Amino acid sequence: MKSQFSTRNLFPSQLAVLVLATAVGIPAFAQQAQTSGTPQSEPPSAALQQVPSVASPSNTPAKEGFWGRVNPFARKTWVKRQTDPINDRLGELDGVNAKNAKDIKDVDGRAQAGIHQAQSAADAANETATAAGMQAQTAGNTAKGADIHVNQLNSTVNGLDQYHQVTAVEVAFRGGVPTLSVAARKQLDDLAASVTGHQGYILEVEAHSPAAGSIGIQNSERLAEAVKRYLVTEHQIPVYRLHAVALGNALVATADDQNATPARVRTSSVSIRLMENSLAAQEAAPPQGVASLNGAEQP
Repeated sequence: MKSQFSTRNLFPSQLAVLVLATAVGIPAFAQQAQTSGTPQSEPPSAALQQVPSVASPSNTPAKEGFWGRVNPFARKTWVKRQTDPINDRLGELDGVNAKNAKDIKDVDGRAQAGIHQAQSAADAANETATAAGMQAQTAGNTAKGADIHVNQLNSTVNGLDQYHQVTAVEVAFRGGVPTLSVAARKQLDDLAASVTGHQGYILEVEAHSPAAGSIGIQNSERLAEAVKRYLVTEHQIPVYRLHAVALGNALVATADDQNATPARVRTSSVSIRLMENSLAAQEAAPPQGVASLNGAEQP
């Protein structure tokens, strides 16, 4: 008699045991196959634990949907909730950058203002130094002109009584008569013409007579008066420029050499000497380009 295995012949309890054994054996067989072959992969839960989580602003883990952390069908609300912390951070960075830019601009403005102020102060100091230099130069020119003027005054004062002889004329009188001859008049005319327009001169008039004693002095006085009268009336020579003396027959040196031995007078005559001092020479030829006390040039 042929035996045949059929589930029909199993009792309900036996069928239940068989299903349970099958359910337990299949996973065990699958686990043995993975162990004997390739390394067993990590369960999905372990792989998900290795993915770093993105912390939300509230430090709470993001919820995972069916598609994991990146949901291609995420709604705008979810995307906005994920990007709001980043936008807030970017806004803070923009504010910091704006504040830094403003601070840099303020510092640059203050630096530029300080540089401008320093440049203005330097320009003002330069102008003041230039003005001071010009004033010092003007003061130096004034002092130099004053020094020159003082030297001129000293020279003038020292030369007030320093006369030197320019020319001399010897007028002869015949017989001691105080009458000017034609030749004598010609000599006096030439002498007067030489002093016309001049300043700082005097005429020394010395009258001589061969007579002795008081008679000689009186005769010489008449001769000197005749010469002075002619110069004053005919040529308008100021009286204060004429200095006359009657010497009679006194021993005098010759007109050519004052250091010669005096000789006795032999004839009646009048010696006239034109004397000029240094002041008259300066006025006759004033120096050119000499600065006065006020800085102007003398004409």
